[in-house]
Amino acid sequence: QVQLVESGGGLVQAGGSLRLSCATSGRTFRSYAMGWFRQAPGKEREFVLAISWSGSSTAYADSVKGRFTIARDNAKNTVYLQMNSLKPEDTAVYYCAAKYTSRLVALTTPLEYDYWGQGTQVTVSS
Repeated sequence: QVQLVESGGGLVQAGGSLRLSCATSGRTFRSYAMGWFRQAPGKEREFVLAISWSGSSTAYADSVKGRFTIARDNAKNTVYLQMNSLKPEDTAVYYCAAKYTSRLVALTTPLEYDYWGQGTQVTVSS
């Protein structure tokens, strides 16, 4: 079992930046592929970014390419989502997810993940 706790959300103006963190506890963090998803009101949860357990493989949604980056610090058991050039359409609850796997893959669909955080709200004002 692993617990995920997101932090760093908040209110920011369009064009601004935020960095979300997802701290994990439980089993060995470096054995988990990690992902970020988001869900806006009335919409389905959508993929944002993902990173393999080693950090060697990443995947990005087209909507965030060039603006968002994902990184992990296995020594701190934490994965980060750096969000730059934020837009009002980025407003959503952002969720961190984890999948125990030995495959060097970045997983992009919610059903592939076993564990989820509680989410953190990001609101971008125009």
